[in-house]
Amino acid sequence: MTLADLPRRTPSIVESVDQRDAADGIARRLRELGFVAGEAVEVVARAPFGGDPILVQVGYTRFALRRAEAARVRLVAA
Repeated sequence: MTLADLPRRTPSIVESVDQRDAADGIARRLRELGFVAGEAVEVVARAPFGGDPILVQVGYTRFALRRAEAARVRLVAA
């Protein structure tokens, strides 16, 4: 399951971030923001009609991500 598929207010754990190539800036930035293996994450809110952005909480910090970015964060069940 990915972060983009996670139902609202369902706690989960980050498994990994998909890295497309060696110089993948988006994957690097997601990891810098705290999307690392073992970190608790949940979707706080979604834009109406399934659009962008998705408000996610990692630890005690909240971020607004595009669906395409959230789809790169792989999860395991909490």
